[in-house]
Amino acid sequence: MLKKKVEDICNRQVEREGYSFNLYLAMASWAENNGLAGVADWLYAQAEEEKLHMLKFVRYINERGGKAIIPAFKKPPTDFKNVEEMFKEVLKHENFVTSSINEIVALTLGEKDFNTHNFLQWFVLEQVEEEKSAQAILDKLRLGGKSNLYQFDRDIMSLRTPAANAQSAQ
Repeated sequence: MLKKKVEDICNRQVEREGYSFNLYLAMASWAENNGLAGVADWLYAQAEEEKLHMLKFVRYINERGGKAIIPAFKKPPTDFKNVEEMFKEVLKHENFVTSSINEIVALTLGEKDFNTHNFLQWFVLEQVEEEKSAQAILDKLRLGGKSNLYQFDRDIMSLRTPAANAQSAQ
């Protein structure tokens, strides 16, 4: 049985993962409308992954005797200055999600909720991969420069980690 504090913070994470899904979906749409099919594919895959993260939390809360709450999601931005600025936002957002997961981990330790702590370890590792992936994309954008966007767009899917590719295929 989930303690109320843990249930509440996990429900907060449902909202954050759902917002992440919408954010990456909005970014994918922007990329697609700007002729960046490869970037759009990467972001659509990322959005799908975030949806799966949200569902993991929903199912976990319900399985542990809590009540998952499906909230309304804040509307994400729909316009971006350029690809590099958009991926800076991706990294900033992933840093935020990492902080959020770490906050839940800290609470579970304080509450001695070792079941939820164990459940969260998958997310802790996932966030390492998410930040690494976003940073790698920013590094490639800086290396290639704005004049090499065609090649970047063509090759971006190769920058997804094997774990991310496997998860998106599920």
